[in-house]
Amino acid sequence: MALFTKANGVRAMLCLVGIWVLFSAFLSYVDNKSASYSTFSRLSIRHMHNFARGITIVNKSLSGNNSKEHDTLNTTNQTVLPIDSEAQKPIILLYSQTVSNEHNQTNNNRLLRPLQSINRENGATVRVRCKEPQYDENEGPITPNTTLESLDIVEAELAPLLKSGGVFQPHDCIPKEHVAIVVPFRDRYAHLTVFLRNIHPFLMKQHITYRIFLIEQTNGKAFNRAALMNIGFLEALKIFPWDCFIFHDVDLLPLDNRNLYTCPRQPRHMSVSIDTLNFKLPYRSIFGGVSAMTREHFQLVNGFSNSYFGWGGEDDDMSNRLKHANLFISRYPVNIARYMMLKHPKEKANPKRYENLVNGISKMEMDGINSIKYEIYSIREFPTFTWYLAELKIFDQTS
Repeated sequence: MALFTKANGVRAMLCLVGIWVLFSAFLSYVDNKSASYSTFSRLSIRHMHNFARGITIVNKSLSGNNSKEHDTLNTTNQTVLPIDSEAQKPIILLYSQTVSNEHNQTNNNRLLRPLQSINRENGATVRVRCKEPQYDENEGPITPNTTLESLDIVEAELAPLLKSGGVFQPHDCIPKEHVAIVVPFRDRYAHLTVFLRNIHPFLMKQHITYRIFLIEQTNGKAFNRAALMNIGFLEALKIFPWDCFIFHDVDLLPLDNRNLYTCPRQPRHMSVSIDTLNFKLPYRSIFGGVSAMTREHFQLVNGFSNSYFGWGGEDDDMSNRLKHANLFISRYPVNIARYMMLKHPKEKANPKRYENLVNGISKMEMDGINSIKYEIYSIREFPTFTWYLAELKIFDQTS
């Protein structure tokens, strides 16, 4: 029987093709496991608009030894406008940049020009402050748009109303509130587009300046929501000295226009009533989902603990920190602070959360924004948000 027949040749060829497919799949799997960037970073590059400027930072490690640098606000690139005669406070525009690329100087000058100026006949300008954010009883419940769309479509809808990086500032007045929206993120791509499509129109009505910071964790370690929020706080302060920080889960959508995204005198738990919990507060000390804190309050409690890998515990730890610092949790009524939770698989619980909670206060001064260690691999300004890809340099250890 002849060995080199046509049938055997076809079988050999099919065998080789099959081996090549399996080998390619294996290489792809290894690449995805070992890559220092995520699926979202690769998708992001394809979806970027021409004006979405990006930079890549390599081998930049931040540790507790540099915490003083984080606490010091960079004011060299801030534009301070003439003092408002009524409030007797300098008015600061948001469009300051800390990216030290020479070719960005022209863009910075364009962004720094005052948008809230009313020309007088003699050529002088009057800058008007926005009214205090307040809710109208006639504008209450809203129905979110949960239609799944691509990021390109959502950006096309919102980009004309925003500055690059997901920045919004009212055009007819100078806002009193400057709010950083910090969103910890990993593997929730469908939720992201729904969140952006709803949160921007919701916030634009409130006469505040805000910017959305998306902090994505690289693969390789269990998800650490609290550490990502600490990173978002520190990185946001390198751009602007924000008055208020809103820490926001990507799967929660506000359901009432009266729910103001500002920071009161005490920390505020925003997501009081959620549809999946029958719009009831589970327990009084809860501080999860969406929360608001001033810069001073966050620094006072040393931010979130970095010890919570996996689901649960970090918000209760923050609640304990606030109580220890003689702060209390404020809330809107349950009929105002209402949220819809987007459907998602149940996360793997943190088996050490109770153990960490017991020892949380004793570690408060050494476990937080002064001890976070991470590396930023990439920063990109999209039309609807500013994106950071961060690798944690901390490990899951028993307390």
